[in-house]
Amino acid sequence: MDRRGFIMAGVGGAVAIAVAGPAAGTAAISPDEHARTIALMRPPKRARPLVAIVADNVGAETTDLMIPFNVLSRSGLADVAVLAPEAAPIQLMPALRIQPTATLAAFDAAHPDGPDYVIVPAQHRRDTPALLPWLRKQAAGGATVIGVCAGGATVAAAGLIDHRRFTSHWAEIEGLRKAHPSATWQRDRRYVADRGVVTTTGVTASLPMSLALVEAIAGPERAQSLAASLGAPGTDERHDSAAFRLTKGDVGLALGNIGAFWGHETVGLPVAPGQDELALAFTADAWSRTYRSRCVTVGKSGTVRLAYGLELIVDRTGDGGRLDLMLPPLSDERPAASLDTALAAIARRYGRPTAGFVALQVEYPWSGRA
Repeated sequence: MDRRGFIMAGVGGAVAIAVAGPAAGTAAISPDEHARTIALMRPPKRARPLVAIVADNVGAETTDLMIPFNVLSRSGLADVAVLAPEAAPIQLMPALRIQPTATLAAFDAAHPDGPDYVIVPAQHRRDTPALLPWLRKQAAGGATVIGVCAGGATVAAAGLIDHRRFTSHWAEIEGLRKAHPSATWQRDRRYVADRGVVTTTGVTASLPMSLALVEAIAGPERAQSLAASLGAPGTDERHDSAAFRLTKGDVGLALGNIGAFWGHETVGLPVAPGQDELALAFTADAWSRTYRSRCVTVGKSGTVRLAYGLELIVDRTGDGGRLDLMLPPLSDERPAASLDTALAAIARRYGRPTAGFVALQVEYPWSGRA
């Protein structure tokens, strides 16, 4: 979910959910349930699936897009393309800009049979006219459509969650239930699969969902090996829905951070060719959600080709100009740990409540959140 939408939803709904109840705990997922879910996620058309990640040029969530691209490309099991209505750059939210691989029209011309999977990150405009009919067309052609985080709202706007089980970012659930009364929210699951449609909880669910796709394509051993190399816990879909609720304290902290304009900072993130997309996404996303800092990329040239082929448009070249903080170069070793690294650094600079508020936004079960 994008930062602007999050705070607007929070201001409107904080009184109704002012006090978060105690965490209910996470029950283990039975092997049979997990196997059924993975079976529903198997490639519907090709042994080597074709994956289309779709984004509106004016805005798509950073982690929702870059983590599936990285994980599936890294696995070597699928061909992955990032598509947009126009050939212009995609503005990611809350940070980074990338070039799409192709336009929707060019992809359709090159692949008339359509993709196996369509991954839909959270979009700035949830009902972009170019995306909704395209999603319906791909679903009718047999593609599995995956709504990551509030990308589920775009999938819903295309009419694809009706009469199905679903989940989404915690701040989206009630709105989707009201707008789609035939759909059934399944709590305590990071991702849910139902008849050609997969939906996930907030932002960070993109990682276990992507690993689950690897498992669906090539089996559990391949997924577990990849998860270990990333430093990720694996494909388990367990989740504690009750642990993610906005409080008055959260809204007050956000408004206080916004209002303390004299303390707002520009944070530089150095990038170089071959930079890992996963570590970059987690770090830039986290530092851009504090409501006190804005993360900008700094590199030697105006564009950088990342580890698995995404072309990043660098925000600042040279020394980055005036910055309040320059982050150290990112490590590509165990990149899934970069989110915990970023949250710890944010806690040191702005306090643990701000870091916890970032974790809440990206629906991450961070141990440092009170």
